[in-house]
Amino acid sequence: MSDIEGIYEDLEADVSLEEFREAVEAKVEQMGGLADEETAAMLVAHEVGESEVGGVADIEPGMEEVKFVAKVTNIGDVRTFEREGEDEDGRVVNVDVADETGAVRAAFWDERAAAAVEELEEGQVLRIKGRPKDGYSGVEVSVDEAQPDDDVEIDIQISDTHTVEDLSLGLSDVTLVGKVLETDSVRTFERDDGSEGKVSNLTLGDETGRVRVTLWDERADLAAEIEPETTVEVIDGYVRERDGQLELHVGNRGTVEEVDEDVEYVPDSTPIESLEIGQTVDIAGVVRSADPTRTFDRDDGSEGQVRNIRVQDATGDIRVALWGEKADIDIGPGDEVAIADVEIQDGWQDDLEASAGWRSTVSVLGEANPGSDGGDTDGAGDDSPGLSSFADDGENGDADGPESSDAAAGSADEADDAPAAEDDEPVDGETIEFTGVVVQAGDPVILDDGETTMRVDTGTDVGLGEEVTARGTVRDGRLDADELF
Repeated sequence: MSDIEGIYEDLEADVSLEEFREAVEAKVEQMGGLADEETAAMLVAHEVGESEVGGVADIEPGMEEVKFVAKVTNIGDVRTFEREGEDEDGRVVNVDVADETGAVRAAFWDERAAAAVEELEEGQVLRIKGRPKDGYSGVEVSVDEAQPDDDVEIDIQISDTHTVEDLSLGLSDVTLVGKVLETDSVRTFERDDGSEGKVSNLTLGDETGRVRVTLWDERADLAAEIEPETTVEVIDGYVRERDGQLELHVGNRGTVEEVDEDVEYVPDSTPIESLEIGQTVDIAGVVRSADPTRTFDRDDGSEGQVRNIRVQDATGDIRVALWGEKADIDIGPGDEVAIADVEIQDGWQDDLEASAGWRSTVSVLGEANPGSDGGDTDGAGDDSPGLSSFADDGENGDADGPESSDAAAGSADEADDAPAAEDDEPVDGETIEFTGVVVQAGDPVILDDGETTMRVDTGTDVGLGEEVTARGTVRDGRLDADELF
């Protein structure tokens, strides 16, 4: 066995011996006699091994070259464009390919673009070599070579319409039908080139799960036109990852349209009794009580808001802090809700609490009692829809009187009974006590008693939503706390 054949035998890559020999000969010629065949073979083996990836999910921008096998899921149209300084227009065709690990867009340029349209078919398996980069809709591979491989089977289904569980990183040209669980307001931002961009979000759910949909620029205003519980179709979306979770993005090429279809979304929730500090989970149940919304000033001078509700399921109940725009959601006692991606934290008197921030989704699944104003625990009573089904013979609270459980739990609902601040502002040097709910943890801590906020300097760790009393001396409008209890 020759040295070249021995090196080839150890090579864990899908390349023929003939192709390997040709690559070695080319390397010897390239090195101009500085390397013999054995050295050139080792160099080629290293390059081949570096470029071969285990699956589409392993492809990353910045790799010099990749080789992989994937199935064609969609073939785009030929697009032409002007090249600067050249008379002839350029051409490109985007072909979506995928394997069991994920999906990626393969770009066929110029003469390869025409061949792609004429010769490729959906469902065909290709052996591709190309250069990855960060493209418009995620990772994109500029194709240098692509050959059909009829001997390889890739077990993925090609569908005109995707479900949430079908989504994978890099997938593009996505059509998905789902129920709107939540909408956000439109936000503006300034790009690096000084232009203004717009962005908004929807959360959609279907029978297989839920996904956050990000709408950009011209499509951002659609979020303000669509109501929760509406069924919509996302057209030409693309999948990206943020904070470890997949998101479906819609740019100016795509859109979101209302459709007349029935889509069922069933939240997969974690029982409240099994919750632990540090988890990010989904919970579902019936609202037992709902506090008024409180506003507070952040350190940067902006105004924030928070609203506490208490949610009960068949295993227990928990206080949930709704932050920002989520505090404005119309929720009252008796409403059945599903709250996704809440963070479980240490609350008041070692009681757990759930924090629903910007990533969370709040969906109202059932209507509140007729006549409920959403801010009073009285009157929920026996007529609360579904409430009795979450009570277990009185062990987790009384369905006839939800207020009794809140009193026993000692939740931040008691903040309504906290002493109101004096009309006169405290003066520097004065020693005072201030009782309120923690609306900002950190340095400083900010307490809110329902009427005023107080910045408190303390080295004690506190949790959001916790009701505490600070005792100390006022200095420059802040309370320098000697005690926090």
